[in-house]
Amino acid sequence: MDKELKEIVIRPIGVVHSQRQTLEDDHWGGVIAEIKLDGSQFSTDALVGLDSFSHLEVVFALHQVTAEEIEKRARHPRGRKDWPRVGIFAQRAKMRPNRIGVSYCRLLRVDGLNIAVQGLDAIDGTPVIDIKPYMVEFGPIGETFQPTWATELMKHYYDDEV
Repeated sequence: MDKELKEIVIRPIGVVHSQRQTLEDDHWGGVIAEIKLDGSQFSTDALVGLDSFSHLEVVFALHQVTAEEIEKRARHPRGRKDWPRVGIFAQRAKMRPNRIGVSYCRLLRVDGLNIAVQGLDAIDGTPVIDIKPYMVEFGPIGETFQPTWATELMKHYYDDEV
């Protein structure tokens, strides 16, 4: 019997503490942040072995995006008319239908229930949904490609300037 999924309830596993207080489009490379896991849900056992990886995949809630800001249609990324109109699923904008962000960042250290990372593009107070170690084998299979506008958009995204 097929059941249609109507709702998913997700409890955050932790929160981001970062020098970034507001959403900005570029310069995330030099941002050092700390993910603090919820001690009522986890012990340090949850992080055993994580420090043997160089990078993490962090899934988080885009908690400052309001229901009115959610985009469901095509638009020009960053409002740039010189870039093509593309649908929300053809870009990585924050106004996603389920307000879920995914970021790959460098793991700096694990200390108790705290995880220090670099290049996490989530602001201070962001609820963390999940953390996974980055494994090369889960990366893309085969050659990758993207349109020129996307390369242009990302040109300064991970610059170190804050």
